[in-house]
Amino acid sequence: MSLQTVPSDATEQRSNRPEDVQALEADVRLRDDIRLLGRILGDTVRDQEGEDVFDLVERIRQTSIRFHRDEDRLARRELEQILDSMSTSETVRIVRAFSYFSHLANIAEDQNNIRQMRAGKGGGSGVLVATLAKAKGAGIGADALRNFFKSALVSPVLTAHPTEVRRKSTMDREMEVAGLLDRRERVALTPDEAAASDEQLRREVLTLWQTNLLRRTKLTVLDEVANGLSFYDYTFLREVPRLVNALEDRLEEGGEQAAGELASFLRMGSWIGGDRDGNPFVTADVMRGTLRLQSSRVMQFYLNELHVLGSELSIAAHLADVSEDLRTLAERSPDTSPHRSGEPYRLAVSGIYARLTATAEKLKVEITRRPVGKGAPYASVKELQADLDVLHRSLISNNARVIARGRLRLLRRAVDCFGFHLARLDIRQNSAVHERTIAELMDAANPGMSYLALGEDARISLLTNELRSTRALVSPFVKYSDETMGELNVFHAAAEAHAMFGSDAIPQCIISMCKGMSDMLEVAVLLKEVGLVHPSGRSAINIVPLFETIEDLQASSGIMDRMLSLHDYRRLVDSRGSVQEVMLGYSDSNKDGGFVTSGWELYKAEIGLVDVFERHHVRLRLFHGRGGSVGRGGGPSYDAIVAQPGGAVNGQIRITEQGEIISSKYSNAEVGRNNLEILAAATLDASLLQPSQSAPRREYLTAMDELSNLAFKAYRGLVYETDGFVDYFWSSTVINEIATLNIGSRPASRKKTRAIEDLRAIPWVFSWAQCRLMLPGWYGFGSAVEQWIAEHPQQGMPFLKELYKEWPFFRMLLSNMDMVLAKSSIAIASRYAELVPDEALREKIFGRIRREWHSCIETLLDIMGQDRLLQGNPLLERSVRHRFPYLDPLNHVQVELLREHRAQNPDEQVLRGIQLTINGISAGLRNTG
Repeated sequence: MSLQTVPSDATEQRSNRPEDVQALEADVRLRDDIRLLGRILGDTVRDQEGEDVFDLVERIRQTSIRFHRDEDRLARRELEQILDSMSTSETVRIVRAFSYFSHLANIAEDQNNIRQMRAGKGGGSGVLVATLAKAKGAGIGADALRNFFKSALVSPVLTAHPTEVRRKSTMDREMEVAGLLDRRERVALTPDEAAASDEQLRREVLTLWQTNLLRRTKLTVLDEVANGLSFYDYTFLREVPRLVNALEDRLEEGGEQAAGELASFLRMGSWIGGDRDGNPFVTADVMRGTLRLQSSRVMQFYLNELHVLGSELSIAAHLADVSEDLRTLAERSPDTSPHRSGEPYRLAVSGIYARLTATAEKLKVEITRRPVGKGAPYASVKELQADLDVLHRSLISNNARVIARGRLRLLRRAVDCFGFHLARLDIRQNSAVHERTIAELMDAANPGMSYLALGEDARISLLTNELRSTRALVSPFVKYSDETMGELNVFHAAAEAHAMFGSDAIPQCIISMCKGMSDMLEVAVLLKEVGLVHPSGRSAINIVPLFETIEDLQASSGIMDRMLSLHDYRRLVDSRGSVQEVMLGYSDSNKDGGFVTSGWELYKAEIGLVDVFERHHVRLRLFHGRGGSVGRGGGPSYDAIVAQPGGAVNGQIRITEQGEIISSKYSNAEVGRNNLEILAAATLDASLLQPSQSAPRREYLTAMDELSNLAFKAYRGLVYETDGFVDYFWSSTVINEIATLNIGSRPASRKKTRAIEDLRAIPWVFSWAQCRLMLPGWYGFGSAVEQWIAEHPQQGMPFLKELYKEWPFFRMLLSNMDMVLAKSSIAIASRYAELVPDEALREKIFGRIRREWHSCIETLLDIMGQDRLLQGNPLLERSVRHRFPYLDPLNHVQVELLREHRAQNPDEQVLRGIQLTINGISAGLRNTG
């Protein structure tokens, strides 16, 4: 936070490594921005808290650098003395200073990414254009690409997150800072304007400093919905239509003027307000409220756009011809203003506006604008599209194409992408809840039956018979349990949503922890009770199994083979266009079997599913439940999609965008657009440009199987088979304290136990990130490689290097570990280990972790041919290095505060300080936190 916010130029230029020189040239402006924001923050700390606090921040920063760089014991003692001498009040102020620097550094990095995108130098810059050029080079023409997109689906699905620590209030201030940096970049400011900009930056940073980083109250589900909808204002409502239109234009540049417009293949999805798995606060009423909030947001957007469009389309009838359809539309308008009597487009827009307002009232959604007169509500979104098409065709046919390509084009595309529902809301519940619900219904309808005592085959027979039955299973004369009534109410609400908003409002019903055929058939029966599945074999909704554990992933292809062979279920699939979606869970499989085995079993499951679906002539759509952190399947999206086995993408893909990184990916429109382009480009690349065979060479598969088994044994041996590991985990991480944060509506554990099995995968990974071990993102790999080489001396390291060079899956696996390990710190992790009161347990477990950490880095660098972590990604390497002086102190302070808190210090500022450190560390780690 002084002028030495980042290493000086002189220090940086001592290195003559080519990649360092290149990186230095690439981010000089980044360093300047970080210095600028660091200086302003430092001045703010000095002005608001005094010179003593500012000096203390600097002492801690410099001592922390020495400790991190050399694991310097003297620096460690000095750091402990400084931290021990601070009062709780001083500690909280220090934490806030370092936390805010992490947030400001993120802003500077995002602006640097935008700068590089514009210059065409960033990793994701122009990726869609590059992929189209690659397709053209492969002989795939514009017509073929249009045909591809006709049946394509790319769907990012936003989820809420029990470790999303950022408040919207702080995000809004940060976006103001980002906007000011952006303006300084784009505009040549006069001296007065530059001074005003500096003052505005200082004003925003000071406001940030005086704004609570933490929420004072617990979020409700509808609060989470409202937060998620913010990103539609920031990015999606405008950038999704712009991206599809830009792609349409790009395809027309080839000279192949294919008939019709490009299909709107990019569709937003959401779990927020529909995900009931482990969240008792998501009820039928909450789901109804969610759908109304979503609809309100998109309706307000349409009305605002129509209002501006009406002011723009001031075309006079005596100066330009109009079509008969347009004239008819204008004549039906309730607008009687004499000022618009000769302006048919404005009259037509007023009529559309009036009808859309009436539609909002019919749907019972709130809007703030009022029409000039009464109109009949639209029966469906297709009627609205038809009216907008009348405007479009009239402009085109009367030589006003350039006007048609403006706001009207974007509005037409937005209506096509978002309908009246905005986002496709998935409903999700655990299979165990469905099982209990069906058991209660079946037992009540068949006295003497015990559904839960039936074997799997008997259940399948019973459920398929029930699917064909035309009578209701639910009786109005039976009093069911609250849980069963709650489930039935949710399904009724889904049926209502289909009637009100259309079938796209809730197109998927997802079954968590799906373990067999009966889990899927139970949901089909429940959907039949509300009319979403018909006894004739038609379904209005997709039934989606979610395979999450290692065992379930291994069984997935067998389960789906039998399901698609079952006549009564296959009829439902065929009624959905012969497309079956399958969701794969990255988070729970990682917690269950470790990073290496999770990644490998997911890959093998995809190979098996591709083969099964090809045999049954059913289109497979995979839904990837990837987290933001590498320990939950995160990492670069493009690489992950392209690394899928052949046939696994096939033009359609859905991917969760987890709550803790939605803000970093989509709060800035330009960054958000780039992330959407990456998903679209990777889907195109994986579908049309990658090898079609589902599996690589047999020896690759065999080697990976063996490595996975060895890594699984090492991981399970530590996490599930080591006595005392549960105590070690709960003592050496912030898992207890995470529960005190007001950061989400969903509990951290599925049950009220300390067992790792019952802990949700998200706080599991988050806790390891906070103590800088990131254990779920690498543990077991080093020892697995060492043992594999010992068992295969003939192949050895050269074969593993070949795997890395030739196989995208293996390359992605190691690349993600490279990033995670670069953000880890065994020195800092050792301080968290000291929180474990049992010294023997501490030494036993941390000793194993430390050995594996060193082994993992050593083998990783050897295979990748690197001298140091992130050598192949110098910009990220420098970013991580710049962060350590501000990230590490937060960890050191967190350890001391945890010690105080667990010693029952009654000062509420101690817990507040811990919560602030969680916020700051999460910001500093970004996609590993």
